[in-house]
Amino acid sequence: MLQPHLQLDQTVNAQCALLPGDPARLDRIATFLDEVSELAYNREFRSLRGLYKGLPILAVSTGIGGASAGIAVEELHNIGVKAMIRIGSCGALQPKVRLGDLVIVNGAVKDDGASKTYSQAIFPAIPDTDLLIACIEAAKDLKCPYHVGIARSHDSFYTDREAEIGACWSTQGVLGADMETAALFTIAHLRGVKAASILNNVVAYEQDTAESISSYVDGANLAMQGERNEILTALEALHRL
Repeated sequence: MLQPHLQLDQTVNAQCALLPGDPARLDRIATFLDEVSELAYNREFRSLRGLYKGLPILAVSTGIGGASAGIAVEELHNIGVKAMIRIGSCGALQPKVRLGDLVIVNGAVKDDGASKTYSQAIFPAIPDTDLLIACIEAAKDLKCPYHVGIARSHDSFYTDREAEIGACWSTQGVLGADMETAALFTIAHLRGVKAASILNNVVAYEQDTAESISSYVDGANLAMQGERNEILTALEALHRL
């Protein structure tokens, strides 16, 4: 059945997917794949299919936020995808997490709305263990700078208390903040899908978000290398799995 938002069905014939937020990131993912074909582009959901070392891979953009990512997870599950890795960006909440470093998330703070519409707030948002291990091993073998730890998933960059909230989570050892990982982990678990999240740090600790992201879009900093590293790490992890 054709999925209403992704505009995909089971004929894509792939069980593994990369989930970037930005539709433009698919252009960079495509450079690492063979036999690439564009599939659909509806709203924020752009998709392509290719092969990585012979393994069929879908890449589907999810847009911004857990609600949008949740739609992608549900509809990909409906068409037979069994393993998904988010390859997104985050802002650092620890000084040791430098620009371009990867954060491989082993648990997410559910400070968003989407994850809590599926389960109680006390229900944990955690990745699939096998896929988490595969991501760590791949990052290590690729010699990517990476950290393993907790991320905070939230719903807005622009609340009046963002600096205060970030500082609070920083004191509790949270490595970085994104907007989608908690929803991905929660929904994937409930649907029996293996999920992991690799975040490329694009905002240095206590640095202005808008300034860092503008530099990232311009493409002339360490975050672009981090994006390359997260794509390769995710592809290698899926291939190992």
